Amino acid sequence: MHVKVPAVLRAPVAGFTKFARAFAPRHPAQVIVLGFAGAVAAGTGLLSLPVAKTGDGGATFLEALFTATSAVCVTGLSTVDTPVFWSGFGQVVILVLIQIGGFGVMSFGTLLGVLTARRLGLKSRLSAAAETKSTGFGDVRGLLVGVLGISLIVETLLAVILAARFMAGYGYPPGEAVWRGIFHAVSAFNNAGFALYSDNLMGFVGDPWVCLPIAAAVIIGGLGFPVLFELVRQYRRPIFWGMNTKLVLVGTAVLLTGGTVFLTAVEWTNPATLGALPAGDRVLAGFFQSAITRTAGFNSIDISQMHPVSWLGMDILMFIGGGPAGTAGGLKITTFAVLFFILTTELQGGTAVNIFGKRLSRAVHRQAITVVLLAIALVVGSTMFLMLITDFGQERILFEVVSAFATVGLSTGITAAMPPAGQLVLILLMFVGRLGPVTLGAALALRERPLLYEFPKERPLIG
Repeated sequence: MHVKVPAVLRAPVAGFTKFARAFAPRHPAQVIVLGFAGAVAAGTGLLSLPVAKTGDGGATFLEALFTATSAVCVTGLSTVDTPVFWSGFGQVVILVLIQIGGFGVMSFGTLLGVLTARRLGLKSRLSAAAETKSTGFGDVRGLLVGVLGISLIVETLLAVILAARFMAGYGYPPGEAVWRGIFHAVSAFNNAGFALYSDNLMGFVGDPWVCLPIAAAVIIGGLGFPVLFELVRQYRRPIFWGMNTKLVLVGTAVLLTGGTVFLTAVEWTNPATLGALPAGDRVLAGFFQSAITRTAGFNSIDISQMHPVSWLGMDILMFIGGGPAGTAGGLKITTFAVLFFILTTELQGGTAVNIFGKRLSRAVHRQAITVVLLAIALVVGSTMFLMLITDFGQERILFEVVSAFATVGLSTGITAAMPPAGQLVLILLMFVGRLGPVTLGAALALRERPLLYEFPKERPLIG
């Protein structure tokens, strides 16, 4: 039945409709930003409830906001002791936020690529499909089901392994062992780094049945789902892998190996970290920290006691991060791989950047340079601001800033001691770092402005 709106109400209704349309999201990136902001707001509200905290009263707004942002952005930084401060209800809320944040990043990251492909012409779409060996650009439902399926498989396997180890090796009751297994499995695969131990995973530094499965889940989650999908489809035919898959796999192997050798060598004689451990445990701890540093916030050694050179090396690993469209943070392996090949091509006097037998699009050159420069500006500016308002050293502040921006979650122990303004800076860094500087910038743009003309070309002197 058609209802006629009275004339007196038509103007307000029309005005509200016009207002809503004016401020409605016009770009997929805007939807992503608003979705994450909404999840953080909901998490903050739940964690502010008295039932979410142990003891009397509830968490402060800043404590709840910081923890909710860290969980949704799958970072792991915290201003409170997670297993002591938060009740069982609060820990469940954190776990759910981690799962939502991880799955949201994966799905929206992939969906953004799908929506971009839909705006391309048929030829460009076919080229993109051939490049990624994808046949389901329009099958959004199948894509999300695949993401969910891989997530549940990896998390379930890891939870079973950890629960069995907690029961057999440490005497936990079955219920508690299962809960701890599930929590750490979800935290690991989503690269969050939250742990139910006050010293994180330092109590398991020499236990390969805990460290290796967690490291494996972190690495798998950090590869990114485009890579995992292609490995499943073409695991027997590496020759058909796309450029993205090859870059991520080669970069991951190089960074894992290089990080392990570097951290193990620098910390080998440090009695506060690796020096007091048996030789085998030192190698295990070095590998674990190398795998974790690029994307998750677990630690099996005391980060605050590491050598400043190790901190600087870890800053680089955190800044690079893992693969795109996954649970990893950082600026992504592919971004730095593109810059590396641009550099080598320029030094060799080449005119086109070729990677694995294919020519790199010039648009990717600009994207990589833009992402890196924006990230450097944000990290440097935040570091300088925190140096002005705190008395901590530059090495520790830089480590904390990079850890927050790269959504890693490792800490030298100064996060909780930051003033409120400093913690708000870290919250902003986690949010921007999870979404990406370019995504956030695109979300703030109200509309696309196509350029209908070009200026004359001229080359300034460089160097």
